[in-house]
Amino acid sequence: MTDHIEKPCGDLALQTIAMPADTNANGDIFGGWLMAQMDLGSSVVARTRARGRVATVAVEAMTFHKPVHVGDVVSIHAELERAGTTSMRIRTEVWVTRQPSGEQLRMTEGVFTFVAVDDNGAKRPLPVED
Repeated sequence: MTDHIEKPCGDLALQTIAMPADTNANGDIFGGWLMAQMDLGSSVVARTRARGRVATVAVEAMTFHKPVHVGDVVSIHAELERAGTTSMRIRTEVWVTRQPSGEQLRMTEGVFTFVAVDDNGAKRPLPVED
């Protein structure tokens, strides 16, 4: 993962607005909230590839570059880096659009690993790609 990227990785998976209830003691958006949004966004990619239920099993290389502010439009971009027999590695980035300037900034990035699971929560093989 590089420090300077001009456009987001992968596809837009989730978009929301950072709200006052999601702030930390400094008045910036709480990192845990941001990480939860990243997990949700990357799960969209994982669920699509798995064609069903998935579970997050690891988060690695999480880097917070800049604080997210209340009112920022938060966009979660994600791409499948690798798929194994049951697991998927999803590269995920958070970009924001600042209002009213419209400036777009990369704020956070990380790698999420998911496994495909059946209705009982047991690992299952990923379907063969078409």
